[in-house]
Amino acid sequence: MGGMSLAARALVAGYPGAPAVLRGIDLELAAGRFLCLLGPNGAGKSTLLRALAGLLPPAAGAAELDGSPLAAMPPPARARKIGFLPQEIQPAWSFSVEEAVALGARVAGHGGWFETRPGPDTRRAVTRALELVGATELAAARLDELSGGERRRVLVASVLAQEPDWLLLDEPAAMLDLHHQAALFDLLRRLARDGFGVLCVTHDLNLAAAFADELVLLAGGRLAARGAPAEVLRPEPLARAFGDGFRLVPDADGPPAVLPAAPAAPPL
Repeated sequence: MGGMSLAARALVAGYPGAPAVLRGIDLELAAGRFLCLLGPNGAGKSTLLRALAGLLPPAAGAAELDGSPLAAMPPPARARKIGFLPQEIQPAWSFSVEEAVALGARVAGHGGWFETRPGPDTRRAVTRALELVGATELAAARLDELSGGERRRVLVASVLAQEPDWLLLDEPAAMLDLHHQAALFDLLRRLARDGFGVLCVTHDLNLAAAFADELVLLAGGRLAARGAPAEVLRPEPLARAFGDGFRLVPDADGPPAVLPAAPAAPPL
């Protein structure tokens, strides 16, 4: 996977009838790196993820895979390269876990959409994906029987079953307890070490700092900072994104912890 890149080039993007959300983003991702995308609500995190997945056409600039515009790639070809997990997925009916993960494998071309029994390629992809997220024991369960955290792990597995080169994940740790948050982010870090390019949106700055190679901070649709956690979790970049709504607590073993600041008391 060496030498591959996924990039936004002077990217302007948004939604019909509304002002642009992203306002000239330049961001290049490299294979083998785990990046976390941070910023306040409305900063453009999910919009950037959708643009880099090829699901949102740029109004100006470009989203490129290995130098070629994503807009020119057919959806099946994109799916074999880029695995995208949105923030909210509500299946129309209840699959078994194994069936749900198999859908991801079929997106990438393993087996046919109407095969009555998964073929060997599909079974291999499903088995590996469930093992990676620690959900093998859930294979026979129904999605509507799972807790929110268990369902989230299964959805991550469905993206991994595509066997893509790039993983774009929007709040994958939502609804997970502390143990499974750490386990999932450790998995993403290990996948990056194995050569995947990983970009993950999260609101948890401290979780991101503990596991990511780099942090990318958005504010107002623009890139406010990018770098190692200790470089981004500093007063100046954080103030550009969050104003004065935070405080930093030094940590001798790594980047400072970021905590919400107590609101100022109203005047008497």
